[in-house]
Amino acid sequence: MKNIIRGLRQERSWSQQELAEALGVSRQTVHALETGKYDPSLPLAFRISNVFGKRIEDIFFPDSM
Repeated sequence: MKNIIRGLRQERSWSQQELAEALGVSRQTVHALETGKYDPSLPLAFRISNVFGKRIEDIFFPDSM
């Protein structure tokens, strides 16, 4: 699954660690999300959505898109 997490994080000048703390996950999890190596659980996807003030479907996209 593709996502725009890295761009959203960079727009706010946040480090991966800062985003990880806001989401309650490790920095390694943020890295894995940003590189597409990990698809979040639904609860984590909702937390990401809330942190950035966007809908889940505006952040995550199927690989085929």
